[in-house]
This record gives sequence, structure tokens and C-alpha cells, in this order.
Amino acid sequence: QLQIVESGGGLVQPGGSLRLSCVASGSTLSDYAIGWFRQAPGKEREGVLCIRSRGITTYADSVKGRFTISRDNAKNAVYLQMNSLKPEDTAVYFCAAVLRSRWYSCFSGYTYWGQGTQVTVSS
Repeated sequence: QLQIVESGGGLVQPGGSLRLSCVASGSTLSDYAIGWFRQAPGKEREGVLCIRSRGITTYADSVKGRFTISRDNAKNAVYLQMNSLKPEDTAVYFCAAVLRSRWYSCFSGYTYWGQGTQVTVSS
């Protein structure tokens, strides 16, 4: 069974960058579509972006031009590069996965979830 663990969160100043990692074990991550989500205090979880077959990526409007996703199949990992961070990006960030054959929506239907990593953007 797939297990995924996020890391790389922390405190960063506005305008700064962070790279979050989503590392998998128990299965081959390249067989899965991956979504990144975030949840800020007092708010509902929201989709940030996803990557699926043939590297097709969908971004939420709030992060377009600032966030990118990439895969490293050799490391069984997916990365979320976050640039030009804003205070409103502060949240717990989650990586989620679903088998590509079962993917039907960028921001819903995921089977496996990590525990989350905190990102705080503040001066």
C-alpha cells in the first residue's frame, strides 16, 4: 500500500521560496496522479495543483505563475516549488495520490494522503 510523507515546510518571509517534498514508499509514485492541497486555520481544505498522466498539470488560480510541481521518479518523489510566497499562502500543505486509472478530478477523489507540513509566510 502506498504511503506518502511530506516535508520541507517552515517559516519564510513574504516573497521567499520553499520546496516541499512528497516521498512515497510501498508503491511506485509514477503510477499515481498527485495533488497538493492546503488548509489554513479556520478554512476548508483547498486544492493547489495536481499532476497526472503525461505530466499534465493543473493549477489553482491563486498559485499560477508562482508554484510548480515536478516529479523525480528515481527518488519516488514529487516536489512542490513555491516562489513569491504571500502571507495568504500560510497553511498546512498536504500531498495526495490516486492511481492514474482512477483519477477523475484534479481536486477530489484522492485515496492516499500524507500527514501534512506547515508553511508559514510572515515577516
